[in-house]
Amino acid sequence: MTILTLSRRNILRGVPVLAGAAVLGACTVTTSGSTTTITLNVAKVEAYAQAGLNAAATVTSLIGSTAVLAPYATQIAAAEAALSAALQAFSTAAGSSITIEYDSSTWTTRVDSILSAIETLATVVANAIAAMGSAVSTAVQSNAQTVLSALKTVVSVFTALLGTTSVAATPSSMSEAQALRTLGVAR
Repeated sequence: MTILTLSRRNILRGVPVLAGAAVLGACTVTTSGSTTTITLNVAKVEAYAQAGLNAAATVTSLIGSTAVLAPYATQIAAAEAALSAALQAFSTAAGSSITIEYDSSTWTTRVDSILSAIETLATVVANAIAAMGSAVSTAVQSNAQTVLSALKTVVSVFTALLGTTSVAATPSSMSEAQALRTLGVAR
């Protein structure tokens, strides 16, 4: 028989899983026979996309006019443009809908394009941070790292929401609410 010892460390280890479980309230999953339908909250998808756009703007401002980071600023701008276009297409199609069914191929494509653009942005931001070196202050590096951590959390909870990965397999360093606050998305 295993006895679970409640310690602050053990409780804190479970926070990312609990945060992920809370995110699942943003969708419903129903199964009828062999068909499973995922209904997503439109506002939640839009909030994740906005968090990505805010992350891009923040990192771009942190990079500033540092010559060595110019190629990354260009890549971030391209990722931001792709995310903005994906969000616009999604929002236009969703209109005033409160929820959408993710299992519809049209919606799956729209939602997946937002997730893909956020993932691309996270990769580009991570590459820019790795290239910073002594070109920027440690404070700028720290701020960029915080933005990246928040962006990775958004990716983690978004993929968990879609059921494409396990929350426990990709633990986050902050909760969804902390990540959205860090990225300037009020929830």
